Amino acid sequence: MNPITMQLVADKYIRLALEEDINSEDVSTNAVMPEAKPGEVDLICKEDGIIAGLPVFARTFQLLDPETKVECSVKDGDAVTKGQHLATVKGDIRVLLSGERTALNYLQRLSGIATYTRSVAKLLEGTKTTLLDTRKTTPCMRIFEKYAVRMGGGSNHRYNLSDGVMLKDNHINAAGGVKEAIAAARAYAPFVRKIEVETETLEMVREAVEAGADIIMLDNMTTEQMAEAIAIIDGRAQTECSGNITRENIRKITDLGVDFVSSGALTHSAPILDLSLKHLRVVE
Repeated sequence: MNPITMQLVADKYIRLALEEDINSEDVSTNAVMPEAKPGEVDLICKEDGIIAGLPVFARTFQLLDPETKVECSVKDGDAVTKGQHLATVKGDIRVLLSGERTALNYLQRLSGIATYTRSVAKLLEGTKTTLLDTRKTTPCMRIFEKYAVRMGGGSNHRYNLSDGVMLKDNHINAAGGVKEAIAAARAYAPFVRKIEVETETLEMVREAVEAGADIIMLDNMTTEQMAEAIAIIDGRAQTECSGNITRENIRKITDLGVDFVSSGALTHSAPILDLSLKHLRVVE
């Protein structure tokens, strides 16, 4: 995550997280450390995984005190192992104590997503299928969680509702049908926008192809239905498979030749990666 994105977009969310944890003062820290004193603490990995979110981790401390330094021995996207030393955080001990939980919350969450994503992406190696995330993200965490997916080897679907046209079942119902929805989108959306249509039946697939959809999502179809749908589409649109796709069942679609597979589980079901700040010490 580059510094410009961090300051323009991410900082406001990190500040909110810090304010949630320190709404007036850190009573515990102020009790044991009433004055500024330099110190450092080690970031230790407690299980194997993929690290992601180090810039967010560092920025959390730096928003409390710009003089805080985070010296990393790994970079985002690296595989890490249990017991590995990942970084040293140096600065005012009060900042190290007060920022610890929020910084770790970000890093553990993002590293967990990257770790889970990497495990799913490996199952697609050697196929033509690209792994995508979805908008099923934690509120106010999307910019971080989608970044973590990329660090794990996945790709991002649209970032938000302004980022692309996706006509889902309720849009189709509102418009009066697949063809009507696509025609309305063509008339309204800028020509640079691709139009994706969610289909649940083979008849909807046929309508979407005839209406000129750019991407056709095959939603919650059986393997047999998806194979037939891909034959109907016959290269006239890109294809995406979606609907309860997880690490455990993704193998069933790898031989179909679908262009994309999207999985909300990458962000909504990934467990955290266990990390810890240890060995805090005063620097004389």
